[in-house]
Amino acid sequence: LDSSMMPLFSLGFISLLVFAIAHKNPHYVGDRTSMVHLFEWKFSDIAKECEEFLGPMGYGGVQVSPINENLVIYGRPWFERYQPISYKIISRSGNKSEFSNMVKRCNKAGVRIYVDAVINHMTVNIRPAYGVGRSSAQPDKLRYPAVPYTSKDFNHPTCTIQNYNNATEVRNCELSGLHDLDQSKLYVRKKIVQFLNSLIDLGVAGIRIDAAKHMWPNDLNAIYKGIKKLSSKNGFPQNAESYIYQEVIDLGGEAVNKFEYNDFASVIEFLYGIILGKMFRGQDSLTRLQTFNDTNTWKLIPSSDALIMIDNHDNQRGHGAGGATILTYKNPKPYKMAAAFMLAYPYGHPRIMSSFAFTDPNQGPPADSYGNIISPKIVNGECVNGWVCEHRWPQIYRMVQFRNLVNGENVHNWWSNGKNQIAFSRGAKGFIAFNVEGSSNLLKKLQTGLPAGTYCDIITGEVINGRSKCSGKSVQVGNDSTALIEIPSNGTEGVLALHILVSATKSDKEKYNKYETIYYIIVLSEFLYDCRRNCETYVQINNKFINATFYESM
Repeated sequence: LDSSMMPLFSLGFISLLVFAIAHKNPHYVGDRTSMVHLFEWKFSDIAKECEEFLGPMGYGGVQVSPINENLVIYGRPWFERYQPISYKIISRSGNKSEFSNMVKRCNKAGVRIYVDAVINHMTVNIRPAYGVGRSSAQPDKLRYPAVPYTSKDFNHPTCTIQNYNNATEVRNCELSGLHDLDQSKLYVRKKIVQFLNSLIDLGVAGIRIDAAKHMWPNDLNAIYKGIKKLSSKNGFPQNAESYIYQEVIDLGGEAVNKFEYNDFASVIEFLYGIILGKMFRGQDSLTRLQTFNDTNTWKLIPSSDALIMIDNHDNQRGHGAGGATILTYKNPKPYKMAAAFMLAYPYGHPRIMSSFAFTDPNQGPPADSYGNIISPKIVNGECVNGWVCEHRWPQIYRMVQFRNLVNGENVHNWWSNGKNQIAFSRGAKGFIAFNVEGSSNLLKKLQTGLPAGTYCDIITGEVINGRSKCSGKSVQVGNDSTALIEIPSNGTEGVLALHILVSATKSDKEKYNKYETIYYIIVLSEFLYDCRRNCETYVQINNKFINATFYESM
């Protein structure tokens, strides 16, 4: 069998076999490969974003902030969402009806929903203690009647985590004064499973487990075994397990490690963002990334088990792991370069951070004078009213499309200058180059692996004028697949990326509205790439894949 002609559904079948043993498949629709964390967004705004941007641009999923009722804290800091007072679906993002509507609309748009679940603990001591839905509690007496939980449901004796080299203390004591639930108790497990199953019933695809490091692996595994399978009524395969990715901060040298958790579910790989932060800040040599596929050398968990990110809501504020090494939206050039590498290199399941701007690390999301979250205002495709929306940055969403296209292709044609300039291709579908040199331009003829033609650099622009022109840089690839690659050291962008296909524009989708997924060729001039012989390009029509030969008549 010629692998170049292997139907995409065959690849999908193989993927299902790989992930069948655990909660490690995000169940993206079609060829989608990446999710975004819409931190503190309202449900109504997420639904709209799924329909108008995320779906059309090829995003596979959205992680939402904790949806259960939380403690109301004076000043409304972001972290109040991580102090549960009940498992009712009510928060600053919306109520159960609004959440259900959002999940349905996003699933219909081809975008899966993943919920950040806080099941390790409840609140800190505070009086009076009221939730956003007006539920009350007596934290000092460990009474949470809206669940209900009482004193017997928590770990005793009460203690505070001080020594991270003591695994029992890390898992049985309180994290920053948050009252620590005892997940070994059957009643506690039952209440948690009921909450998680209510999410599955509403159509979510998976769950982020907050503070998984602070719970015993056996307890978590027992809880996961109680979670329902995803329903085919919500568009999932028969007998599909939910995607579970666990927050286990492990940089090495502590009593609790991430390899205790990845047998039965995925794990968030915090070391990944630290490594790339150092690389793209120029604190380590990019050329070392040639061995990045050797997870043992880099002390990373296996690719199929890893959710990866450049930053998250914690460490962009200096909490969690990484400190000043972590890149955020406040470092736009290296941040976009690191995100481009994450999306170009075949490791893990990427998650894009979508932030709101902050100067105070405790600051909550943009809100009105009553504390109600305000909707993002979008001008010329980008957010302007306190929301950063990195997922809408062209350099990032185009790289999301890049990853969708090259998924399954190996890294080839690796090149480096021995320091901080690198390049590689993904099969014959994509090519990317980086320059982190402080004062040296990258100007070199490199092997791209691509068919001959004129290509648009998707970092600096896109195809315009009926696919006859690039709005940014264009690159000429010769018959030998080489091209002169130029990235100035003092340029706005330190990365250049090329690929043979991009997602269809809105006008194309209107023209071919019967197609669920459409791609078009960005190779320009007189050249037309023949997908019948050279690439795995199929169009999905009524749930069947056909060869995309119709493009020749476009």
